Amino acid sequence: MFYAISVLCLLLALGMLMAHLKTRRLAIQAELAVPQAGQIMPVTDGAIHYVTLGDPDAPPLVLIHGLSGQLQHFTYAMAQDLARDFRVIIPDRPGCGYSRRDGDDLADPTTQARMLWQFLDAILVSHPVVVGHSLGGAVSLAMALQRPKQIRALGLIAPLTHPTPETPDCFKGLGVRSPVLRRLLGHTVAAPIAERTAETVLEQVFAPEPWPDSFLADAGAVLGLRPQAYITASADFVAAQNCLPDLSTAYARADFPPGGVLFGEQDAILDATSQGSAMEQYGFAIELLPDRGHMLPITAPTQCNDFIRKMAALAD
Repeated sequence: MFYAISVLCLLLALGMLMAHLKTRRLAIQAELAVPQAGQIMPVTDGAIHYVTLGDPDAPPLVLIHGLSGQLQHFTYAMAQDLARDFRVIIPDRPGCGYSRRDGDDLADPTTQARMLWQFLDAILVSHPVVVGHSLGGAVSLAMALQRPKQIRALGLIAPLTHPTPETPDCFKGLGVRSPVLRRLLGHTVAAPIAERTAETVLEQVFAPEPWPDSFLADAGAVLGLRPQAYITASADFVAAQNCLPDLSTAYARADFPPGGVLFGEQDAILDATSQGSAMEQYGFAIELLPDRGHMLPITAPTQCNDFIRKMAALAD
């Protein structure tokens, strides 16, 4: 019996070592495919990687990406057009892409909002239009709760705004609450599994729309094969679910800037009614796009940019 257990442990250790080596190879390949695109600004508890486009003297616009994303979700199809009218600032959220945060206890939207405000202060951006997609919507709302008078307008694209009773299948693997286990999975099996299941996951995230072949490289999605990407996404997922009950309760007491919500009617990740229409009572008008899903910055960039310009005009 002892011999059998010893062999089993040895095989398990060998399997984990092989998974770790493959994860390192995938991470190197990902960073070669999508290298650092912008500058790094240190903030308390981490650092923010960001790019800017447009006239430095134009009205500032901040774009905040969602779960398991990075700033390329906006540079993919939206940012160049927006740069005609705005100074566009696109950060990787803390811990995502090439940004850094110093612990999983910094993952909740309120703390991320604090780090992003410190970043904006450091690069001398004041009174921006703030736009958040998906989880970036929750972070944008947290920013507005912290400094309501310092946001000109707020645009929420397929936002996470309230607790979700059910987890989409493609995100169930992120619900790991132990930081130690997150890191064990992130440095061993998470990336190889993600590589094998990428097409299925992207079909679910983009449904009912097809995902573009260029998404993995041009929208930076291949960075999801790095260990830190899984660790960050898991911590983000758990922290958002823990934080959203208190965050959404605070909406009733908030003095929000003018803003609105854009949602795809066929969104398979977040419900347009409970996450979008629910914000109407707080002064946010909702606009629905028929036959569209969750990944609007990729699949409907023109409609997203039109929406952003409408939000900016609300403050004029």
